[in-house]
Amino acid sequence: MAHFDYKDSPYPIREDIGETLRAFWARLAAAGSWWTGDERVKIAAECRAARDCAFCKTRQEALSPYTGENNHGAVTDLPASAVDAVHRIVTDQTRITRNWIEGNAAGDLSIEKYVELAGIVVAVLSIDEFNRALGVPFEPLPEPVAGEPDRYVPANLETGTGFVPMIAADGAVGNESDLWSPNFAANVIRALSLVPNAVRDWVDLAGALYLNPAGMANFVGQDDRSIDRAQMEIVAGRVSSYNECFY
Repeated sequence: MAHFDYKDSPYPIREDIGETLRAFWARLAAAGSWWTGDERVKIAAECRAARDCAFCKTRQEALSPYTGENNHGAVTDLPASAVDAVHRIVTDQTRITRNWIEGNAAGDLSIEKYVELAGIVVAVLSIDEFNRALGVPFEPLPEPVAGEPDRYVPANLETGTGFVPMIAADGAVGNESDLWSPNFAANVIRALSLVPNAVRDWVDLAGALYLNPAGMANFVGQDDRSIDRAQMEIVAGRVSSYNECFY
């Protein structure tokens, strides 16, 4: 199926945005570090289904999100733990705990798989909400590409900052030297670094839909943006508050 042509959007959209989003969908279809291309596309499908999941709505109203048996309106054959993780990240992320992540890791959802899954959900949700705001259709999910995960684990990992291991602030060297500069190792960028390609996807999308790490140091604004930095942060802050974002 063809991608949506953002030239047909009711609002003027920069050309680089469409190019960046198309590049992400192509990467999504291929095997990652811990999931096959088929599984990655299914994670994206569950991300979209979570918004209409009756069980998720019930759980959001529950005093504890960890009581009762998971009964999600799954649309794929992903393992129940993966479906639950996707739906929680979309609908109830502020109540995710370290114990829950580690409990899944003792089963069939390793921490590495969880981080890659979280990266996919963040990316797909960002693109879908962009389209929703424009009033245009969601992109059709891509056809999976055959291949096996590379199971790559980066060096220089540390624990203690968040719920999952991350590359140390000064550890983005060697294969990971492109992830961040020595002067810009914010936790929000490091969060997905157990799976380096998840960081790369996040940085690419942020650079198109918001700002890349270099742009975040520009407190005035970029010439290719329609609003200045202060206006961008007002919008970002309001959305973050609405979503109960830790940051």
